[in-house]
Amino acid sequence: MQIVDVQWVGCLDYLVAWEWQKELIAERTAKPEVEGKLLLLEHPHTYTLGRNGRLQNLLLSEDQLKTERIAFYQVDRGGDITYHGPGQLVGYPILPLKRIYNRPGLGIVRRYITDLEEVLIQTVAHFGVEAQRLEGHRGVWVETSSGWDKLAAVGVRIQKEGITSHGFALNVNPDLTYFDNIIPCGIRDHGVMSLAQLLPRPTTISDVLPHLITAFANVFQVHAQLGESCLAYH
Repeated sequence: MQIVDVQWVGCLDYLVAWEWQKELIAERTAKPEVEGKLLLLEHPHTYTLGRNGRLQNLLLSEDQLKTERIAFYQVDRGGDITYHGPGQLVGYPILPLKRIYNRPGLGIVRRYITDLEEVLIQTVAHFGVEAQRLEGHRGVWVETSSGWDKLAAVGVRIQKEGITSHGFALNVNPDLTYFDNIIPCGIRDHGVMSLAQLLPRPTTISDVLPHLITAFANVFQVHAQLGESCLAYH
């Protein structure tokens, strides 16, 4: 069974996290035997636009972003625009997919994204929330009185060596009004939702972390080895 080192980082600037991912990828490219890593963290208020995204889906000007103190970056993951901020649990798996799945080929890309969605579905199921995939859209969704709302986004990059970066963002208890400044994932006809809004009791990232780590280990069939910093999330 493959080992994945899991680390809870806390709140980290987006660019710092992005550079860290690049360093981890370079290390595993040079030494393929190094185990995978799962970074779990929050970001300060940030909008990111994926390589397939449209700038028109950002509804704020550069001056407005500065006034609101929101960072904006164009990044190398798939997908369109999304929001990161406090109360949102972000996961960046740095995984050697060819070893994890024990097979090469393009089929592992679709399987990997589907597995990330499954991790999130299993995580929120622990809280009695029935989330699922929505045909034609990636991520994890819940059915509400207003229709289908997105609970978690998935956007990844996979190097030619099969090493992953970027990952997922689960809305635990963020301020969802920040999504009003964008067209999330370029989708106009669906809203966004948080786990806290679906539950009758307050819910925090520290409530969710252990269940997400368990689901990750279960779905990917790996041993999730907790780093010291991850043990300090309580």
